[in-house]
Formats: sequence, C-alpha cells, structure tokens
Amino acid sequence: MKAWLILALAILFVGEAHADDLRLDGKLVQGGLVQGTVPVGAKVTFEGRPVRVSAKGRFLIGFSRDAGPTSSLAVLLPGGRKIKKSLKIEKRKYQIQRIDGLPKKMVTPPKAVYDRIRAENAIISRARAKDTSDDHFESGWIWPAQGRISGVYGSQRILNGKPRRPHFGLDVAAPVGTPVVSPADAVVALAHRDMYYTGGTLILDHGHGLTSAMLHMDTVEVEVGDFVRKGQRIGTIGKTGRATGPHLDWRINLFKARLDPAFLVPPMPSPRKK
Repeated sequence: MKAWLILALAILFVGEAHADDLRLDGKLVQGGLVQGTVPVGAKVTFEGRPVRVSAKGRFLIGFSRDAGPTSSLAVLLPGGRKIKKSLKIEKRKYQIQRIDGLPKKMVTPPKAVYDRIRAENAIISRARAKDTSDDHFESGWIWPAQGRISGVYGSQRILNGKPRRPHFGLDVAAPVGTPVVSPADAVVALAHRDMYYTGGTLILDHGHGLTSAMLHMDTVEVEVGDFVRKGQRIGTIGKTGRATGPHLDWRINLFKARLDPAFLVPPMPSPRKK
C-alpha cells in the first residue's frame, strides 16, 4: 500500500468521532438541565464559553426559561477531533397566575429596605457563582419536601393587577414545620435565617455551578460548609419572607441560568391515606 494512502487512513481513524464520544442525558427544553459525557481529557464549550468537565468526563449545560430556539455545543476531543452540535431547544407555554388583594408592601417593598435587598441579592449571587469540581449532582435527585404543588416554574404572576417577574421555582405547600431534606448530595453555600424576600434561605452547592435554593423556611438546621447527603434533613417549611402561605420554594440554578426542578424528580407521590 502506498505511503500516502496509509497516512490518509491513519488520520481518518484517529480523527473519527464515534457515537460514544458525546452523550447528552436530559431534556433539550426551556428550563431543562442536561448532563453530558465525553472522553476523559476532552474540552467542552457551550454558547462559546468553556464548561467544566469532571475527571470522569461529565459536564452540565442548562437552558433558561426563555432560551432558544437553538444553542451551540462544541467538544474538542483529546486526539484533536472536533464535534460541533446545534441543539434545538423546545419552547414551552407558561401559566399565568393572578393574586389580588395583597397588602401593598407585599407587592412593592418600601424604599427603606432597598439597601437590604441589594445586599442580600449580592450574597445570593456570590453563592450561586461558585464553580467547584465536586460532582455531587451525580447522587441523583429526590423531592426536598412532600406536599401539594402550589406554584410551577416559569409562571407569570400578576400581583394586584401588576405583572411581575416570572416565577423561577417549584412551590410545595405544606404545614409549617414539615421536614425539608436535601434533594441531592451537596455542600451548604449559604444559610440565612431572615432574608427580606425569601425569609429562611438555604443554597446548596451540587458542584459545577449547579445549586439548589430552598426559600421561606421556618427553620434552617445546617451551616455554611456542611456536607449534606441526599435525603438528609436540612430544615422545615415555613412562611417567612414575602410568602402568602406556608410552602417551600425550591429553585435550581446553573450559575445564572434558572432551571426547572420538576425535570429532576419523578411526579410528587400521592399523600398517604390516614
């Protein structure tokens, strides 16, 4: 066989991308979280930005409430081969929720607390900006509390006739004192007993910029830096902060992208009959 043909075949063999060079698990939909797998040593970029890849070749990408219609994903394999994919993002329809008769302070906060709100938002932003190499998200996911689903991700709330920001969490309504557990393995990134909007607030770091926020809690039973296992009790449901009733507002962020927790867990179990 001629030398040039041997060389051409060698280049083709080394550079070929196989089906198992990139695997994506999750929903390509607004609010969806996707876990990718690539060969160890591969580099990944999403929307032109580098993405952390674990020692096992795992990485995370997510799609915000209004993402789409497409997103770009690129992989540089250890042998130099490149994979480029255009991901088609499914569009969703969101619920509109109207709440009337609220006290004015529940709709528009008084100017006296603006500095407090800004300071607390900065604390939350810092907790969500953590980019650790931990892969606690691989523990799998469970519901952090049991109860009635009273609010869903992406819904638009109109308070006293005034449109507000979309709701980025999943609300579980249950009595004050109902246990709250960690939905996956995590390290506690923020533990605050009294924030203006969210009352008792926990942020759990699941690694790679993926965080859970637990809001309106009555009790917060862990501290910053604690490692918590999936299913471990971390506090109780409350109606603290600007809450209209006792519930847990569970939110998922991949850095600044706000995701839908409902995609991570099975349907809420039916209540047990007494």
